[in-house]
Amino acid sequence: MRRLVFALLLGFVPAVVAAQTTGKIRVDTPWARASAGTTGAVYFTVHNDGDIPDKLIGASTPAARVADLHTMSMDGNVMRMRAVEEVPIAPHGTAELKPGGLHLMLTELRAPLVAGETFPLVLKFDKGGEVQVTVGVTTAGAMGPADHMEHMNHQH
Repeated sequence: MRRLVFALLLGFVPAVVAAQTTGKIRVDTPWARASAGTTGAVYFTVHNDGDIPDKLIGASTPAARVADLHTMSMDGNVMRMRAVEEVPIAPHGTAELKPGGLHLMLTELRAPLVAGETFPLVLKFDKGGEVQVTVGVTTAGAMGPADHMEHMNHQH
C-alpha cells in the first residue's frame, strides 16, 4: 500500500525514461532488475557532453538505505565485487554501468523492487552536481532495459 501511495504522490512516470540531463551530464535509461530480497542494482549510461572531465561520486534513493558504486569481475570461477569511490567520465565520453561490471548497488531496500514500477534516484557528480532520474524496474532476469519493454508488450 505504501508503494501505491508513494507512486501516486510522484504522479505518473513512464516505466523507462530514455534520457535525463542536467547541464553537461546526460543519463540514459536507468533501470534495475526486480528483487526478492534486500539488495538490488541499478544500471545506466552516463554521457559527459562537456569539455572537462567529471566523475560520478555517489547516489541516493528513498528505495534503499544505501546506494554505493560497485564493480563486479570474475576471478576464475569466483565472482568478486568491490566498492569503488568514483566512476570517471572523460570530456565528451561515456561511462556504462551494466550487469557484470560497474553498477550502483542498493542495500537495505525498503521494499522489494517490482517489475513495472519505478523509483527516484539522485546521482551525484563531482562537477555536474546532482541529476535526478527515474529508474524503471525490469524482470528479475533482464539483461537490459529493452527486456522490460518486451515484457510490458507481452502483458497486453
